[in-house]
Amino acid sequence: MSSVPTMTETTPKPVAATTTTLAAAAAKPQADRKKQAAVAKAVAPKQIIYPFWFGGSASSMAACVTHPLDLVKVRLQLRSGDAPKNMSGTFVHIVRGSDGVRGLYRGLTASLLRQMTYSTVRFGVYEDLKRRLTPADQKPSLALLIGLSSFSGALGGVSGNAADVTNVRMQQDAALPAGRRFGYRNGLHGMWRMLADEGPRSWFRGVGANSMRAALMNASQLASYDSFKALLMARTPLGDTTATHFASSLLAGFVATTVCSPVDVIKSRVMSAAHQQGIAHLLADIYAKEGVGWMFKGWVPAFLRLGP
Repeated sequence: MSSVPTMTETTPKPVAATTTTLAAAAAKPQADRKKQAAVAKAVAPKQIIYPFWFGGSASSMAACVTHPLDLVKVRLQLRSGDAPKNMSGTFVHIVRGSDGVRGLYRGLTASLLRQMTYSTVRFGVYEDLKRRLTPADQKPSLALLIGLSSFSGALGGVSGNAADVTNVRMQQDAALPAGRRFGYRNGLHGMWRMLADEGPRSWFRGVGANSMRAALMNASQLASYDSFKALLMARTPLGDTTATHFASSLLAGFVATTVCSPVDVIKSRVMSAAHQQGIAHLLADIYAKEGVGWMFKGWVPAFLRLGP
């Protein structure tokens, strides 16, 4: 008796059930991605927004320490006659003067006034714009950093110009003959005397050179600082540490000092003058008397002040 083989039939699944299964399978990766994004957002470091005035207050504190270097820089930039030609000689010459060690802090009040206006604006505007224009999950491009830092630096240069003129004049006063001294008692007194004796335009003496210097300073200092820090964190095992910040600051200070030195010399000479002088005529006069070396007068104290 032969047996007849039986064939097993497969019952097809309902179409609705198949569609539901496919939709669930397609939705699962999307749900996983949302879950991963939520976890990443939860563990990501929260962006810290610092107060607007942090940059100005930090710069004011730094000025209390580095002011002697700034004074020596200005003296070297405006050097004339038989004044010392180097940084150490200028330090000794100032200390041996009638004011002694206190002479190294001549113009400190004007320097603090300058930092409260110039540095507060340049740092505050730069950080605020960088935060607003950069997505939280992305790093700002170098072009954006340069553009923002140039704009904020120029804005800071204009806002701090009056205090900067007073600062330069107070620092140079002791090196001038008695009949040519301004005799400002402090930063506010100097700004008032300028307004009363020379008119409102005196507050904006050299503002073009100052704004250019500030734009170059901010672009070369802040943009290069961020770039150096990112490079060191990516290429070295240092990580986000104090050593990384210090090394980035030192490198950025070197770049900024070198780039800004020629404009800084022009700014100091225009601001120290009691009379208006065109930039073209000033450059021709400096080059005829001092050659190309004028561009880096005061570079060493400027770097020692800015780098750290």
